[in-house]
Amino acid sequence: MRNDNQILNDYQNDGVVRIRNFFSQETVAEIRNELERYIREDLSSKPDDARTLEADGKTIRNLWRLNLHNPYFEELGQRPEFMSLIAKLVKGEPLLKGVETFNKPARIGSGVPPHQDNAYFCQVPPDMLTLWVAIDPVTKENGAVHFIKGSHQQGMLPTKPSGVAGNSIGLAEVPDVPKSKQFCATLNPGDATIHHCEVIHESGPNQTDQSRLGLLFVYRGTHTQTDPQLKATYTEAVTATPPA
Repeated sequence: MRNDNQILNDYQNDGVVRIRNFFSQETVAEIRNELERYIREDLSSKPDDARTLEADGKTIRNLWRLNLHNPYFEELGQRPEFMSLIAKLVKGEPLLKGVETFNKPARIGSGVPPHQDNAYFCQVPPDMLTLWVAIDPVTKENGAVHFIKGSHQQGMLPTKPSGVAGNSIGLAEVPDVPKSKQFCATLNPGDATIHHCEVIHESGPNQTDQSRLGLLFVYRGTHTQTDPQLKATYTEAVTATPPA
């Protein structure tokens, strides 16, 4: 049984919360099948920026804007059974802004540098979050996301271009919190995390034989607005290292 009040309390305090069995195994299988179908049948007809590739130039690292390119994911991201929870966390009416994947394929899945999502989202107030759902098992070894709990309470920190396609902007300074003190979000298929757009997080490369596919839903409160300074900084970074 999901305890929304406990989720809200943990989210406000820590900036991240893990929820077991957020999606059923039937839904996980449905998601996997639709992603495979979309890649096989639809992706070639989409704009280049609908995906980011790994360094090999052929393996998918990310799928972007699935809510715009695929009706299934647009509907999935707006199901009322969890929109009521999202509304509490974004402090108002929630708006689905994006559905995307982080594929982290076996052996070649690249890492993500320490960052705050609002360096990309550029919203004030920062009432924006990501619902991160595991489709594959997520382990420490295959690239689980590490979060610094409570770091969202610091506000936005200085950034710099990262040079990483798909994650073009990161923190200017590496956090001094050792990995052993960070929250390692290991997940089973169907489990989820919800994280605030200003909590610091990162993930390492996948050097195992197990892929680490995650499906992400991004929401903001309809009351947020774009911060021009944050947007200008992000635009400079993404222009230097575009996603495709």
